[in-house]
This record gives sequence, C-alpha cells and structure tokens, in this order.
Amino acid sequence: MTESRRLLADETPFPEDLDQRLREQFTFLVEVDQLKTVLRQSPLAATDRRENDAEHSWHLAMMVVLLAEHSDEPIDVSHTVQLVLIHDLIEIYAGDTPLYDQAAGEDQRERETRAADELFALLPEDQAPRVRALWDEFEERRTPEARFAKAMDRLQPLLLNWMARGGTWRTPGVTADDVRKRKAVIGEASERLWDAGRLLIDEGEARGWSRDD
Repeated sequence: MTESRRLLADETPFPEDLDQRLREQFTFLVEVDQLKTVLRQSPLAATDRRENDAEHSWHLAMMVVLLAEHSDEPIDVSHTVQLVLIHDLIEIYAGDTPLYDQAAGEDQRERETRAADELFALLPEDQAPRVRALWDEFEERRTPEARFAKAMDRLQPLLLNWMARGGTWRTPGVTADDVRKRKAVIGEASERLWDAGRLLIDEGEARGWSRDD
C-alpha cells in the first residue's frame, strides 16, 4: 500500500481495543464502500443515470444465480458469485475503464494489478491471498466459473444498452461489429447466451441503435 493513501477508516478510527483481525476486515469493508461511487458508462434501465460499480456487481451476482443453467460447463454457483462480487473492487483505486475506450485500455492491466496489490493487502494475512486469488481467477478465465463470470460481465451492459436503445453502442467511432467482437467472450461460456446476445445486437443495429460498418 502506498504511504500517501489515506483510508476511509482513518477518518473515524476504530476503538483501540477492537480485535486486530476484525479491525483489518472492517477497514477493508469500509474501504470498498467506495465502489458505490465509481461510475460506469452503462445507463440504468430503471432511471436516467449511469450505474455504479456496486450496482453492476450486484446485478452480475443476480445473473449468475438465474442464468447458471445456461453455462456450457457445470459451474459452482457460489464460487462464481464470489468472482463477480470481487472482480471490480480494484476500480476503487484504478478507476473504471470503458470497454470501447482503446486509449484508456492500454495501461489497464498495469493500473489494476497495482490496485489489487494495494487493496487486498488490507485484509488479514491469511485472507488476503484467498481474495486476491479470486480476482486473478476472474482475470485469467481458466476455470468454467471464471469464464461464466466474464460472460455475465459482458452480457449485463448489453442488456442495459438494449433497454437504453443503444446506450454506449452509440459511442463515437464504435460500430455494431465492434460490439460483437467485444461481446464474443460470452460464447466462451455459453453458446445459448451468446446466441441471445447476438440477437439483441443484430436487432439493435437494424433499429438504428448502433452504427453499421
């Protein structure tokens, strides 16, 4: 952790006689409350504003519970829910990187790895590597659970953009083909969900909600 960063818990210090393990866990839990302030590009379906990272992570967890039956491989739902709840915590320090912002994506991995090193180190020594391993698993997509978690991460904004009649599909310079390429990772976990995703993208293009090529 960098010496210059002031933690949220420092603003109202916990009592000195609080158990040390709980102090570290509470400090982490207070720190990740900042996830509610990290705005994404995706518009909400229910109201006229952008969603934040905490809302996004909750929505992914709900999608895992409901859509796990469509995974091409058997998955552990509980483990997959953990992956989607952890995956964006690093954006508290690294910031959100819009999917279609190519320039911002150039140093994304470096920024996010530094953030992971700093954030997860706040946890107790035995817990930090377990939580960090969840983040690494999501990023590497080597397990069926991680592939499905990533698929949900791509499918969720697709649904929101459909409800917004374009949303970020209307980003300058982005075409319907770009959207298909970015979302194709859904097919690595579920052929059925990718078929549905392509249907929404194709229909959105037909309705003029995205640019053709």
